Amino acid sequence: MQFRQLMGEHREAILYVVCGAFTTLVSLGSYALFEFIGIVPDLSNILSWICGVCFAFVVNKWIVFESRSSNPRTVMVELGSFFSSRILTGVIAAVMFSTIYNWNLYFDVFGGLDEILLGRDGMCAKCITSGVEIVLNYILSKYLVFRKRDAADQLE
Repeated sequence: MQFRQLMGEHREAILYVVCGAFTTLVSLGSYALFEFIGIVPDLSNILSWICGVCFAFVVNKWIVFESRSSNPRTVMVELGSFFSSRILTGVIAAVMFSTIYNWNLYFDVFGGLDEILLGRDGMCAKCITSGVEIVLNYILSKYLVFRKRDAADQLE
């Protein structure tokens, strides 16, 4: 399959993955910067999450989902629903991780997902929950946050 054909058929998903990689870099880089300047790790983590979500909002709005409205009301609705959806999926991922990891420790429900991967305890559960979180973020962004609005709303 040629690149043009691949981009034509899966443009949005490919851009979502590429922008997600850059969002990860922004989050990690801002965390390192905050840590470097002396901010405690917990606060650095929160601030880097905010930086990552702000960056993700901009690239998802303009590049991935091509929401071109600059109407302040529309942008605020998109921004609020974007942050809300990211908080929701973050909570879902946290609960899911805890469930998979901790239940597996006691009941071996999920067949070895508490094993050490890449030298880190719980990485299997983390990878699974991250995958679910990414899919949920895409679905919520596409169908809730950046859904196509009527023309009158776009021009105001």
